[in-house]
Amino acid sequence: MINLFAFLVEKLSLLCKLKVLVFGSTHAQERPTQLRGASSAPSPPHPPLQRGDLLEVPRTLFTHFGVYLGDDRVAHLIPDILPALTDDQRRLATVVTNGRLIIGCLCRRATVRVDTLEDFAYGSRVLVNRADGSGLVVGAAKGAKALPAEEVARRAEALLGSFPYSLLWNNCEHFVTHCRYGRAASRQTEQFCECIKSAIRDRRSILVTTILGIIFMFFGGMATSTTLPTILIPFTLWMAG
Repeated sequence: MINLFAFLVEKLSLLCKLKVLVFGSTHAQERPTQLRGASSAPSPPHPPLQRGDLLEVPRTLFTHFGVYLGDDRVAHLIPDILPALTDDQRRLATVVTNGRLIIGCLCRRATVRVDTLEDFAYGSRVLVNRADGSGLVVGAAKGAKALPAEEVARRAEALLGSFPYSLLWNNCEHFVTHCRYGRAASRQTEQFCECIKSAIRDRRSILVTTILGIIFMFFGGMATSTTLPTILIPFTLWMAG
């Protein structure tokens, strides 16, 4: 059921072209990775990864981040419910599936773990971010000076283990910016909040919510549960805008 839900969300996002949280860093360099099951065709030359590099993996709706530790190992924060259910290290070491990830998000549970570069990429391309503080982060970490690469890697290794998770306030980008700049921040969160503010300021949102409220009232009757939202939600959007 969870896998079906993940599949439907992904396909819906593709159909609607929901690219709200996808952003490409202008300072990122691509590091090709081979897709699972793909032929072993020669790849173009690329700069070798260095310990302490900040890595990005573009997804459908967001970008996943990690810190390269050397020897094809990447430390990254990822939602995962399994650590709350078992202490079996062999099971915990397996690649985090979509089901584990979604339930981890819902339960606000995550873990900072070390995976191979291939498992971290999960079939996507890997980008190496070479930017300083002004090129990547915003908010609390804007303008912060990047720490030495070895210090970045050591900070990532020191944080391995279970962590509370929040999609907006404690995600994988907060983890890597904390390691690299000493201040946690997320450009994706900032972009999402800006999108929400733009939607609230758009007067068409008031019209849409009003029409939906009238439709609910028509089919559900003039009950308190339908009448109050029909009045309060458009009024709140109008005041906020």
